[in-house]
Amino acid sequence: MLNYSVAELRRYIFFCNFVARKNVHTPMKEPNRILFISQEIYPYLAEETPVRLLNRQIPEYFQGHGYETRTFMPKFGEINERRNQLHEVIRLSGMNLIIEDSDHPLLIKVASIQSARIQIYFIDNDDLFHRRKGVKDENGVEYSDNDDRVIFYARGVIETVKKLRWTPDIILCSGWLSALAPLYLKRVFNDEPFFAHSKIVLMLDDNEYERPFPTRFTEKLRIEGITNTDVRGIDGFPVGYEELMRLAVDFSDAIVYATPKVNQRVANYVETKGKPILPFEQTETPVEASKRLWDFCQTILAKETEENE
Repeated sequence: MLNYSVAELRRYIFFCNFVARKNVHTPMKEPNRILFISQEIYPYLAEETPVRLLNRQIPEYFQGHGYETRTFMPKFGEINERRNQLHEVIRLSGMNLIIEDSDHPLLIKVASIQSARIQIYFIDNDDLFHRRKGVKDENGVEYSDNDDRVIFYARGVIETVKKLRWTPDIILCSGWLSALAPLYLKRVFNDEPFFAHSKIVLMLDDNEYERPFPTRFTEKLRIEGITNTDVRGIDGFPVGYEELMRLAVDFSDAIVYATPKVNQRVANYVETKGKPILPFEQTETPVEASKRLWDFCQTILAKETEENE
């Protein structure tokens, strides 16, 4: 049997109490969180374009370097549910989103890219996505209701994240189908605790749509919180790619160039806004580009921390 002096026992008890107090008052820092709202991700859309490959790499890189991630894309009809093992998430599905007095049921499906250990959430609706190829039909003609799909996709992602009760530090928007997310987040959902402090990063690429949205697009997208001033740049005339992306730029906190060429008029507009910009690097691999984006996001969050201190 071991014998300890009274002094030794007192020192031991003091040490145990000190460790316990230290563990209580210095909790582990929670990881940063990134919400990725993407238009297209490889391999769910089969063609290996640079943007699709980058969008596949970004969540894997961020997750592998300390971030929690949630990644969304539209459930286009060309995505094979059986081959990609998609299944519906009943607890997240069922909400009706109203666009111009029409109800559109929101379906949420999920699948995993096993090699990357990342999960992808899919925004689906029978009329807007499930029965349709991409943004063009079999003859290469853009769908006439792509404007409804832009509205539905942005609102669907935001409502789903609310149901997940998940608070992102960074929200990364890629592709014109995600272009309304910054407006909704900054004007409609800005008081929600899940999004109040999120920083929005907009990725610009060379994938433009050609068929302008109809003049009534502005009225379609309106929900409580959006003012005439917010949408004055697109109100009263058909909305082309340039006008839509200028709107996205207005309500984003930072801009990333994902391809060597982007719409020059949009790029010129970005230069007038004074927002942080991450330029494109020609020789980068998707992994290298993801690393630079990770560094860029870390800088944005560090600046936010400094401003709040």
